[in-house]
Amino acid sequence: MELLRKGKVKSVYLQDDASVIMEFRDDITAGNGQKHDVLRGKGKLLNSINEIFFKLLSSNEIPTHYLQKLSETSFQARKLDIIPLEVVVRNYTAGSFCRRYGVEEKKKIGPVVEFFLKDDLLSDPLICDDVIEALSIANADEISKMKNVALEVNKVLKDFLMDRSVILADFKIEIGRYGGKLMVGDEITPDTCRFWDENTMNSLDKDIYRNSNDKDPLEGYEEILRRISK
Repeated sequence: MELLRKGKVKSVYLQDDASVIMEFRDDITAGNGQKHDVLRGKGKLLNSINEIFFKLLSSNEIPTHYLQKLSETSFQARKLDIIPLEVVVRNYTAGSFCRRYGVEEKKKIGPVVEFFLKDDLLSDPLICDDVIEALSIANADEISKMKNVALEVNKVLKDFLMDRSVILADFKIEIGRYGGKLMVGDEITPDTCRFWDENTMNSLDKDIYRNSNDKDPLEGYEEILRRISK
């Protein structure tokens, strides 16, 4: 199969005109790739977590690119025309939001929807609706629909996780065009979401890796998989 893209942690292969195969590798990165390690078993964990979340969205009638799990580390997906934006929903303050606005962490907000231009060379800058339109990235109707889809995803995930004593602090998704529809693409995993234990407020996601050199982030990933598998 033709390799379409090799990202920091995933490889995307062209299967046919309408579908791709996405493979999770064991890589883990932070700081726009400045910190990098390989954690054996990470790809398998992410693929299992991703499957559960995308099936959850589909069962709640949210259109997604997800088709089926193919192997321990890969899945088949619709080939979307990805809109080059990261769509972020925040329920609590954390990470870059706190640095940008000088606010304390773990303060409940929103939900707040933000857009970031997907461009590693520019470090994925924050972008507003008017600039998205001005650069012809998406039109006003698509921007509105993306916000609505992101908020629907937020509600479904948040409610699901609340029953499992997990706080969904924030997450990012990508959205693409397919047959005249907008669909959720990419992945939904501890690499792209902030999950906090409801009782301790400890991270169960990639923040373990971002913020520590001596803790095993896969323990958090394994705990998330255990809870959402119930």
